[in-house]
Amino acid sequence: MGARRTHELAAVAASRAAYVGGFDSTSDLAAGFRYGIPTVGTSAHAFTLLHDSEKDAFRAQVESLGRGTTLLVDTYDVAEAVRTAVEVAGPELGAVRIDSGDLLLVAHRVRAQLDELGARDTRIVVTSDLDEYAIASLAAAPVDAYGVGTQLVTGSGHPTCSMVYKLVARAASADPKAPLVPVAKKSLGGKASVGGRKWAARRTDAAGVAEAEVVGTGPVPPELADRQLLVRLVEGGQVVGREPLEAARSRHIAARAGLPMSAVQLSRGEPVLPTEYA
Repeated sequence: MGARRTHELAAVAASRAAYVGGFDSTSDLAAGFRYGIPTVGTSAHAFTLLHDSEKDAFRAQVESLGRGTTLLVDTYDVAEAVRTAVEVAGPELGAVRIDSGDLLLVAHRVRAQLDELGARDTRIVVTSDLDEYAIASLAAAPVDAYGVGTQLVTGSGHPTCSMVYKLVARAASADPKAPLVPVAKKSLGGKASVGGRKWAARRTDAAGVAEAEVVGTGPVPPELADRQLLVRLVEGGQVVGREPLEAARSRHIAARAGLPMSAVQLSRGEPVLPTEYA
């Protein structure tokens, strides 16, 4: 389940390698189409956040995919989501997916709750950046299936690039001019998100040397107005961010020159620039 964390072609290749190595299925539809690997998956947190309520999201998924689908239950509150999932799908609910928090503890609680609600055949799927060690630690938990992604696709202990996009706002209605409504996850285990359109800027000291990355919502502080980092790439479905390769190279050289000298040290450690939220 790590396709979104790497280049799309690398994701397909990783799915193929994982299937050869013993995995049962992949969430990457391109890999399923190209190699015939069985495809499975659940909804994303973004799917839940796009709806006015969690119940609306569950109802839409069940109506489309049937009661045997797997509902994601940790966008807001797990216990409440499990109750809502069984209410919407009934005891025939195929599975619930847990993606955050103390997975061992939460899995036991969810199993007990499902049994109390009469959904004794509903399976539990656990995800959340799992590797072989995390899975081994969950051996005593009532988990029926695991979704593995980050460590499998990006590796561990080697130079990699892992990026994940999170939904932070949605339109208030189908009107293209409708205002944006902030949305955010409330998951435990460090996976909560901050709703609203963001701006990002690089703050410098009196000598012009970068000292922090600043992220915020709402108006940009005047002192950071000329130090914003975001660039528009696509507008209205049209690419507007294309530029010559040399322009990108020159901008990188200029940005690198403004970093503190510690940025060029060849060593592992914390980021040179801290990230602050305004």
